[in-house]
Amino acid sequence: MLPVLAAGLGCGGPPKPPKRGVIEADVEGWGFRRYQSVLDVEVWVEKNKAVAHTASYARKTSEKKGRISESDVVNVFVTRYKKKEGVMRSLVTFVRRLAQQSGYKVTEKKVAGVRVFLVKGPAEYWVFWAAKRHVIKIGGASLKSVPEDLVEAYDERYVSKIKAGSLEGPLPEGPAIPEVKEEAFDEDNPKPDWQ
Repeated sequence: MLPVLAAGLGCGGPPKPPKRGVIEADVEGWGFRRYQSVLDVEVWVEKNKAVAHTASYARKTSEKKGRISESDVVNVFVTRYKKKEGVMRSLVTFVRRLAQQSGYKVTEKKVAGVRVFLVKGPAEYWVFWAAKRHVIKIGGASLKSVPEDLVEAYDERYVSKIKAGSLEGPLPEGPAIPEVKEEAFDEDNPKPDWQ
């Protein structure tokens, strides 16, 4: 059990989500290095405003050696939505769409006891899960796995709501995601492709 969790349990329960979304402290062998807030969210939920908070962590042993490679850096994105409605449905739709693209392999599994969607790309490795009003994404480039300490620490604050079989089963309840209709190209009045 992480020291952060033990301190939270001694005070009457698990730690609450941080005000700025991410854990702005070292987590086990990972040193907190950077915070940033972004408005461009990856998992979009219709009529549900969101803001993403990001953190970067560096492997402490590599910092001590004075050499940090891409595989020594892990990024965390916590997207906080105004409402919980539609968050799980949108995440499942998002990862299913990734699974249909060439180059991505998407599976459902447990990491450190946390049910997640694992997304492997040609040069990237990520886990995603949904909590009440949040989507959590942990990973980065050139990784072969995601640090269990970080997954565990974030799940303590944002408990995964993913149920077994979510990737293949029926879509979770929530508002329908509108389909994007293709319009014929009009060379006299071309429109930008926002997708």
